[in-house]
Amino acid sequence: MGDKSARTYLLFLSLYAISYMGNAVYGTFMPVYLKSINLSQTTIATLLSFGPLVAILAQPLWGSIGDRAESKNRVLQLLALGSAVSILLLPVSNQYLYLLLIICLVTFFQTSIYPLNDAITLEHLARTKWNFGPIRLAGTIGFAIMSVAFGIVAKKNINSIFIVYSLVMLLTLLICTQLPKIKGHQSSKNKVSLLVLLKNRKLMLFILLNFIVQITLGYYYAFFPIYFNQLGADNSMLGWSMLFSSISEVPFLLFGHKIIERFGIPVVLVSTAFFAGLRWLFCYFVHNPYLVLPIQMLHGLIFIVLSVTLAIYINQEVPKELKASGQTMNGLISLGLARIIGSMAGGIASEYIGMREVFLYNSVVAFITFLVFIFIFLKESRTVQKATV
Repeated sequence: MGDKSARTYLLFLSLYAISYMGNAVYGTFMPVYLKSINLSQTTIATLLSFGPLVAILAQPLWGSIGDRAESKNRVLQLLALGSAVSILLLPVSNQYLYLLLIICLVTFFQTSIYPLNDAITLEHLARTKWNFGPIRLAGTIGFAIMSVAFGIVAKKNINSIFIVYSLVMLLTLLICTQLPKIKGHQSSKNKVSLLVLLKNRKLMLFILLNFIVQITLGYYYAFFPIYFNQLGADNSMLGWSMLFSSISEVPFLLFGHKIIERFGIPVVLVSTAFFAGLRWLFCYFVHNPYLVLPIQMLHGLIFIVLSVTLAIYINQEVPKELKASGQTMNGLISLGLARIIGSMAGGIASEYIGMREVFLYNSVVAFITFLVFIFIFLKESRTVQKATV
């Protein structure tokens, strides 16, 4: 690896490490901040649901802009800057409508950062012999380090969430300026309709599976921090729980490409529903916060498997003119629609039946999804075999 090549590799590692530090701060501790200003669970649920609602509009918009831009990097820089500035407006007022407006604004910029990261990185990696897993692993390490570090800080001062997140996003912006330029392939006259994505049956099936599992994860992301605190864990211990979940991603990030080659994408994806069902079932039965820590290790068999496997599939199978749109469309459904349903419906349900019981229902949904998609993929496989005979 030459000096220039090594520097580029280091830049991509830094991009993921730093940008996912932001995800650790905002995604993990924002529910804790909202709880600290004495908002009800239903109010928190609606606030965290309307953010992803904006993502439904933002994801396809930013994906289309990325595909049509002279440089996708410039679009990513704009998203990082918007996230850094908008988060600083949040502590100005605790009024519901104001909080709703600013969270929507933050989400407008924030949710498209990670799909665009993937689109830029995977497109550059296609020109090299590098694997995506180790680079995405840098994101996991960054998330883990920041979860513990900010957990210690948040134990004393949860309000520091705003300045820390803003600084992380500004550092992400700085790294973006140094990345190899990746242009949008529709910046010329070659225009390709988004209908091409919708007509890809296999892609739509994979995204549907992802969508359902992400609904259960949507509830987890919105309410696990509050639920964990209710079990007796403080913010520092919450940070450690996120470290456990982050560490669990390492095996797949290092060996995921071999696992996908060995078992195939359908088997790898459908397994996430089974492990999600197992995880939520354990969350329902366990009452000791220390026993929750090993349960967090199941995270590495769910979220990272879904996100990395689909990112790789989209980069391989989607026309180059729609690579950013493909990544952001998947992000829209998994980080937008699924999170809305998971957090809003889960929040309302937890008010009536309790947080613990919602984990049980999520477990049932995940196991049913596992069984249904096993049937669908087996049927698809038999159809393909008959067609080739």
